Amino acid sequence: MARTEAEIAITNFGVLTDVPGLGLDELDRSQVDEITAVHPLGDFKNEFLQAFVDGLKYRPETTDGTVNADVLKHFVPGFRRTTTVERLVGSPRPS
Repeated sequence: MARTEAEIAITNFGVLTDVPGLGLDELDRSQVDEITAVHPLGDFKNEFLQAFVDGLKYRPETTDGTVNADVLKHFVPGFRRTTTVERLVGSPRPS
């Protein structure tokens, strides 16, 4: 189990570095340049965000309470997230 946990952790760190650039400034710049020369990013930011939108725009209700709602709010005109307060107040619970 420990190995699986380590693999999950390193994958998570890799994604956080690749996508939002977390910790990128702490890496050796020449190594980063060497890697991106072999594996160019192209228009990564926009393509990544477009893939997010394409995967969620037909099921926006699945984005409640996630960062996915931020993406739709930015790119889909008229998208409005349901807030936590609205979910609680509108809950079928009597109190």
